[in-house]
Order: sequence, then C-alpha cells, then structure tokens
Amino acid sequence: MVPPAATTASLVASCTSSLLGVTASAVTRYFATGSSFKTLGYTYRMSDVTVGRIVKETSKAILDKLQAAHMTFPSTDQEIESIKQRFWERWRFPNCVGCVDSKHVRIRNPRHSGSMFRNYKQYFSIVLQGVAGPDYKFIAVDVGGYGKESDGGIFSHSILSEKLEKGGLGSQLFVALPGTNIKVPHVILGDEAYPLKTYLMRPFPGYNLDPAKRLFNRRLSKVRQVIECTFGIISSKWRLLQKSIEVEPDFVDTIVQCICLLHNIVIDKEGEQQVSPGQEDSNDDNTTSRPVRFTSLGENRGSNAAYTVRDKFVAFFSEMETV
Repeated sequence: MVPPAATTASLVASCTSSLLGVTASAVTRYFATGSSFKTLGYTYRMSDVTVGRIVKETSKAILDKLQAAHMTFPSTDQEIESIKQRFWERWRFPNCVGCVDSKHVRIRNPRHSGSMFRNYKQYFSIVLQGVAGPDYKFIAVDVGGYGKESDGGIFSHSILSEKLEKGGLGSQLFVALPGTNIKVPHVILGDEAYPLKTYLMRPFPGYNLDPAKRLFNRRLSKVRQVIECTFGIISSKWRLLQKSIEVEPDFVDTIVQCICLLHNIVIDKEGEQQVSPGQEDSNDDNTTSRPVRFTSLGENRGSNAAYTVRDKFVAFFSEMETV
C-alpha cells in the first residue's frame, strides 16, 4: 500500500507539472498570437484575470532568471572586441559595436494620460529603443518612452546614453581603423533622428552631398539594416507586437522586455535566422521616409569632436573605395 504522504506528494508534483505546462503554453501563445486574455481564458478554462496575472508573473520570472545569461550589456574587452570584429567582417564598417533605433508599440490609451502616449502617426504607443549586434541579437533595450517623444530625446535621457557617456562599449577608447593610423572611438550607428556624438554616428543630412559623404551614408544605411531586421524578426515571430496591447503601460514595458529577451534566447538556442532582404520592420515607424522629429532645435547638433570623428570615417571609406 502506498503511504498517503507519498500519494499526496505525487499528486502535488503532477499538478505542479501540469500547471507549469499550462502557464508556459498560455504565455507563449499570448506573445506569439496576440490573443486576448478572454480568448486564452476560454482555451485554458480560467478567467481572463487569472491569465493576465499568469502573463505578468511569468514575464517577470523570465526576466529575473534569464536576462543575465542572454541579454547583458557587454562590459569586458573580449565581448566588445568580438562584436566589433564581427561587424567589420560581415558588414565592413570598422569600430562599430551596435546599431540603434526605436519602434513604437501600440497600446490602449491610458486613463488621464492626455496626449503623452500619442505619437506622430496618431495612435497611442510606448517606445522600444534597441541596440542590436551583428547577429540580430539585442545588446541593450530601453522600454517605456512616451509615444510623443522623439528618438533623440528618448536616447538622451536613457540609461544607454548614460553608459556610453561614461565609456561603455569602448566609446572613449580610440582605436586605429583597419590598415591605417587613423584613430576613432567605438561607435554605434543611428539614423537622422539621433544626435551626432563621438560614439554615435548618423548620416549627413540633405541631398546635395559630395560623393564621399554619399558613400558614407550608403555604408551607414546598409549596416543599420541590422536593427531594422531585428525589429522585423520579433514583430513577425511575436505577433503581439503587431496589435494594440490592452494592459497598463508598466505591464506593457515588462511584456516588451520579455519578448526581446525571448528573441535573444531563440537565436542562442537555434542559431541566427536567415533574414530575407525585405524583412525590415513592417511597422512604417522605421523607414527612411518617416518624418524626423526633434524636441528642440539644438537636440541633434554635434560637437566639433563628433564632426571630426565622422570626417575620419568619410576619409577611410573614400580611401577604401579607391584601393
């Protein structure tokens, strides 16, 4: 005869295992399909309130347990050098350690929020700002910016900007460009909406540019496909990002961070995905035709040192083209 305690323990273990399976299935289905909590409640025979609580608690648990292993900010010289080398070998842009851009995530308009979350495309959103490496993995994410804010404004007040100002990613380490004695710092690449910094390169504005500047813009735009394709991958795999997330903004922030982490985990486990040439983010927020918005006239004005760094890249690419 099986002791009652053993029977109870076995039942508890069986129920716990089943509950964990249902929890994981409900959360991944919510992320992958964007089904409402009510629809998932019908599927798993629980209330929509319970489904919401499961999604919130599981998302936080995933972030707490797995973020350190799959989405940490590179801090060692070996990690930074590896990223820089892979950008050079694959994308032919030297001293690059990441590409930055922002994506608007549609949300339900929070109560008493006025127009804070209303973006330039006239819907309500929070902003996901991400930095991607050469393998389409996120190096860093910043979630929770108001939809009305510009990319440059969000970046200037982000933890990422603070880390770069303090030398993160080797932003204050001057390294010679390949085959030359020209020294520039490690840089990340952004579009026209970002400020020009010694560690953040953006394209030359305007159309009447000389050939050297046009060449630089082409090189930079080609590499920036990395972050645009990264947003495209997570939007196509995790369909929730294509719909309005109907929970409170703080909850949305947790969900979006968790999806970014799951994106990195999938690549770590299954390897880098093959990206088709047109797999940029289907959300038009990341196309070059979008209007460039500034929060102030001087927001994106670079320093003399930043202009000097960009001019050195221009000279380097021009010399490469003639060799």
